[in-house]
Amino acid sequence: MTPAAPPFAFLAGAEDSPVILHVPHSAREMPAGVRKGIVLDDTALERELDHLTDAHTARLAARAAELAGVTPWRFVNGLSRLVVDPERFPDEREEMRAVGMGAVYTRTTHREALRPADVDPEPLVERYFRPYARAMSDAVGERLAAVGRAVVIDVHSYPTERLPYELHGEGPRPPVCLGTDAFHTPPQLLAAARGAFAGIGETGLDSPFAGAYVPLEYYGSDPRVSALMVEIRRDTYMTEPGGPAGPGLDDLAAALATLVDAVPR
Repeated sequence: MTPAAPPFAFLAGAEDSPVILHVPHSAREMPAGVRKGIVLDDTALERELDHLTDAHTARLAARAAELAGVTPWRFVNGLSRLVVDPERFPDEREEMRAVGMGAVYTRTTHREALRPADVDPEPLVERYFRPYARAMSDAVGERLAAVGRAVVIDVHSYPTERLPYELHGEGPRPPVCLGTDAFHTPPQLLAAARGAFAGIGETGLDSPFAGAYVPLEYYGSDPRVSALMVEIRRDTYMTEPGGPAGPGLDDLAAALATLVDAVPR
């Protein structure tokens, strides 16, 4: 029997590119078995997906890859973050567990029940979270072996208005928020991002979302792995919540391509 294809894709770029555009939250798909564990009705679930999905970010990354002078690699999640959120810690280190939004969500963006409070997250973590984490770690390792470094650029979006689940949403909500890590975000990468997105509007730092994704195998220990999170306010490129993309998407793709090409090979 042919094994099932994984619900994520590592899409090849230029052999000499260290850049991986990571798109973890762009999809709405949920396996039927996972959907059965959700307590929302179909209408409420679609509304929740509208709020949580970083709509059109996979398209944004794909367009940026086309525009870049040196094609970046792309790691794209094919499942909704309501299955598992691959950027959470799967254990007690995850502060979002306090609002029911750890690796496996039990509450919605408006702090309503999503799954039963006593749900065992381990089956979903084992089936979806760990394979994703291993594959992302392997992708970074491949770039390290090929070119001696890896630069993970997380591509996200966020709503114009704060949602109740946000733990640190009281600060500024600029058109582009750059999330950084003290160990993995070098000043040159941050400066390149500020320059690349200058034409979009104000570029903020770590507000309303902070941090940058690095696989745990390399986190805090391997300086060859750089990381930056790019959070784009949704009104700059789409109709909220969950609506179509607008002309702003092309401008953002061009800016992201500029950032990709600013990363030295």
